[in-house]
Amino acid sequence: MTLNIVLVEPQIPQNTGNVARTCSVTGARLHLVGPMGFKVDDKKLKRAGLDYWNLLDVTLYEDLASFFYEVSDGALGKEGAAPDTSGYGFHYFETNSPYVYTEPEYADNAYIFFGSETKGLDDRLLHRNPGQCVRFPMRSGVRSLNLSNAVAVGVFEVLRQWGFPELRPF
Repeated sequence: MTLNIVLVEPQIPQNTGNVARTCSVTGARLHLVGPMGFKVDDKKLKRAGLDYWNLLDVTLYEDLASFFYEVSDGALGKEGAAPDTSGYGFHYFETNSPYVYTEPEYADNAYIFFGSETKGLDDRLLHRNPGQCVRFPMRSGVRSLNLSNAVAVGVFEVLRQWGFPELRPF
């Protein structure tokens, strides 16, 4: 089974490095969508990912429209960053979403999306795809989890639903 992690416009190299490490140890694929707030060869990014980079399956995209175009073989077009993505196994993690992250059944080849640390995901995309938006339950008055922590929680929920394929049971 394949799990895809999509970071849209990440800004903090240490967060992306931590996400890369999570992907490496779980076998998830990482998709980095620009523009990013750092270069991929950033020392902080590499340090956070430690020596796991050789285990990572990572793809870079210029922007979200390019990502949607490439992963859909052109079916979602390249006109903008807010297409209707129902039927593609995409799940958008955002703080104001109507559904809790444990509610969907994540299919093989699922894509779980996380927005930048400073602005989240594009509101147009979320409004176009409300049935695919999920959130973490949190206390009132707090903004959100750290990006790398949010990704880890999301990844392990998907893998839990799948029975932790290809991971050691102990």
